Amino acid sequence: MKKMKAFVLTLCACIVMMGCNNLGKGTAIGAVGGALLGGIVGKVAGNTAVGAAIGTAVGAGAGALIGKHMDKVKAQAQAVENAQVQSVTDANGLQAVQVTFDSGILFTSGSSTLSATAKNSLSQFASSVLIPNRDCDVAVQGYTDNQGWRNSTAAQSQQKNLTLSQQRAQAVTNYLQSVGVSASQIRSTTGYGEANPVADNSTAAGKAQNRRVEVLLYASQAMINAAEAGTLQ
Repeated sequence: MKKMKAFVLTLCACIVMMGCNNLGKGTAIGAVGGALLGGIVGKVAGNTAVGAAIGTAVGAGAGALIGKHMDKVKAQAQAVENAQVQSVTDANGLQAVQVTFDSGILFTSGSSTLSATAKNSLSQFASSVLIPNRDCDVAVQGYTDNQGWRNSTAAQSQQKNLTLSQQRAQAVTNYLQSVGVSASQIRSTTGYGEANPVADNSTAAGKAQNRRVEVLLYASQAMINAAEAGTLQ
């Protein structure tokens, strides 16, 4: 296990040294590991919950083209109001884009009803990012903080938060579809409740960051096929 961790750290260092652009990262990942390496790197620095079921490793050239393409998608997402955007790695070791909307923008406390501000941001996101990039598969993931519910045990509160996170994720999916995003493009809608906090739940600021919806855009099988054929732009 120690040897594996050392290998992953060494690999990550090599990728960083190759430069911060996604073209370099796509090439490095494709060249040295394919699907197996993608799973390892994804656990360290990405999101292994998403990724096309490709079955075979993606080559270096295809990985580079996908990385370059995802640079463009990321730039488009960064122009969306109230969106926080970052690059992550999917389960295949391929570059993906994560867009985070916090529930202070999307929902009032304890509710899964989208606010007017949220609808405006999601409409812009749909029209300027998702619809023009139909070759990106999409995963919608909802999260909450660990705030307990009144007159509920800790276990009951956890279950209610899990349900609320699913309702919030579904509300985002439903609205995106209502403004023109294809139902087939959104591959999964999942609530994770209190899991995977990104900040300290002991502070109000931390709780606000943990109440969030993440939308992940990752390479579809069609995009991978185009990259392998050298036609992906």
